[in-house]
Amino acid sequence: MTKTLQIRRQNELRSRAVAKLKGPDAATRALIDTAAALGVLYKLASSPSTAPNALALLSELQVHQVEVDLMDEELRRSRAELETSLNRQIQLYDHAPAGYVTLDGGAVLRELNRTAATLLGYERDALRGQSLESFLTPEGVSTLRNMLTRITAGAPTEFADLPLRPGEAGERRCLHASASADPAGGGFLIVLMGIVGAIPLPK
Repeated sequence: MTKTLQIRRQNELRSRAVAKLKGPDAATRALIDTAAALGVLYKLASSPSTAPNALALLSELQVHQVEVDLMDEELRRSRAELETSLNRQIQLYDHAPAGYVTLDGGAVLRELNRTAATLLGYERDALRGQSLESFLTPEGVSTLRNMLTRITAGAPTEFADLPLRPGEAGERRCLHASASADPAGGGFLIVLMGIVGAIPLPK
């Protein structure tokens, strides 16, 4: 048997197997499973004229199955590594010694870590959706707006001290802030550090 004829028969065998596996319609395709596919190959292997090519196709399918299994194993391992990395990043974000805040274009708190919530004096869930301006003195509000305006105009990073409204004990409080544009667009990223006793209270 010439090589050309072998290739032709192998292609024909593949076409027959594919056609058989697909079935005449969607309903039939849904009923054909792995056992049926192996049955087709067994019948083809039983015929002397198609046995060599059927065995070659079976070997190819086995190799392909191993490849699929290896790919699935690799995907599972990659997913586990990504989940571990994500969990680590979440831990670093939440337990960082500085407050991390994401504001929208209207200075509303969209995201913040635990340290930022502690600096502002509230539970994190109660702060989402609140305006950062509501925690600042009038001077702090003006400073924040100017800082965000400069960032919107193209400044890469801005630094400022934002005086907070006095707490229940009347203590002087201030946040040292560094801000930049949110790379996701439409907002700002701010890092907050707490300062106590830096801003004199108005008389």
